[in-house]
Amino acid sequence: MSDDASDGTDAEFGTAEFGTRSVHAGQRADPATGARAPPIYQTTSYTFPDAETAAERYALADDGYIYSRISNPTVEMLEDRLASLENGAGAVATGSGMAALDSATLILAEAGDNVVCSTDTYGGTTAYFAKTATRRDIEPRFVPTLEYDAYEEAIDEDTAFVHVETIGNPSLVTPDFERVAEIAHDNGVPLVVDNTFATPALCRPLEHGADVVWESTTKWLHGSGTTVGGVLVDGGTFPWGEHGYDEVAGQNHAYHDVDFSRDFPEAPFAAAARFRSLRSLGNQQSPFDAWQTLQGLESLPLRMDKHCENAAIVAEYLADHEDVAWVTQPGLESHPTHDNAARYLADYGGMVAFGLETGYEGGKTFCESVEVAQFLANIGDAKTLVIHPASTTHGQLTPEEQAEAGVTPDLIRMSVGIEDPADILADLEQAIETATRTATEGDGRT
Repeated sequence: MSDDASDGTDAEFGTAEFGTRSVHAGQRADPATGARAPPIYQTTSYTFPDAETAAERYALADDGYIYSRISNPTVEMLEDRLASLENGAGAVATGSGMAALDSATLILAEAGDNVVCSTDTYGGTTAYFAKTATRRDIEPRFVPTLEYDAYEEAIDEDTAFVHVETIGNPSLVTPDFERVAEIAHDNGVPLVVDNTFATPALCRPLEHGADVVWESTTKWLHGSGTTVGGVLVDGGTFPWGEHGYDEVAGQNHAYHDVDFSRDFPEAPFAAAARFRSLRSLGNQQSPFDAWQTLQGLESLPLRMDKHCENAAIVAEYLADHEDVAWVTQPGLESHPTHDNAARYLADYGGMVAFGLETGYEGGKTFCESVEVAQFLANIGDAKTLVIHPASTTHGQLTPEEQAEAGVTPDLIRMSVGIEDPADILADLEQAIETATRTATEGDGRT
């Protein structure tokens, strides 16, 4: 199965360039029909040739298919392709990005443990650790993303893992991965990285010390805003057995005589996530959704080039606009982590954050006024998308928590699409003018 990235992937593409692997990795022509496009194996179950094989599959001694909650041939193609693109050892596709995070947490943390998480993090991730994981007696310890001594101070013998984002949502901060990884590894814990904002087209955290990468495939990986999904990618190098991760190394309490580190040595974490998380939580990705995402991946390098190009144009425009109070984008030299972004990213991404002189209300009015851009809760679409995080995605956080996450009251998060940049700029201009005029009229000024 796809817990080993070599399975199901044509060897001729194993060392191919990224753009080629985006199109080909993980897929062969269908052996039964010769069909070159990925088939959709829309089935719940798979017949067993005999009772002995059935028993061996349930004992994980035979790698054939059992049930699509655990594995499916179409989903496996996606998993193999994503493992290849991230330069990982194996991957497990899930029903959403949050399902990927939950699957990882189930494997790595248990009651009484803690997770050290950077503050520049997606509001849903923060809420998961603060409001959901705590119900399982897992303590979140949030540390300022760029204060590396804070990671060291927060980690103790009960720390399950350290979590950061490649490009923080929505602050767009890029941490020094190698430094954080060194701190985590010196304390015997893995580094888990959310790579959603960068995608493997711009950054492969496993090459910089990360041990597990997860992403929402809903975003740039798919690219069209139609399909929710997630993925976990195993780097295959963390010594789980040396640090007491009994779900991954040692006799597994859910399977007789199974040790994932021994029996799936290339990607033991991915195997544990598949047979423990997917099997028990039921948070697998569906065959149709995986098929949809495979289509999107074929154009990923091309789309990311355009997203990055347009975002740079938008950032420069906003930086020169008199009604814009501030703008941040990793490609701007004024960005606080521009040097880290230049070091770790192939380009600076498709996200821009900014605030208007009209503040909180101006941000909301701007989002209501766009025409080309769409006001909705998503990122990574081919279309330009905007949202006002303080009143939406991060609205359930306290003002203090919002500030720690880099969410100011006026912040507008913009996912720059692949439209013609002239049309994006014209839309920005009219929306900013509307927000500014509305605020002026509200103040009673003429």
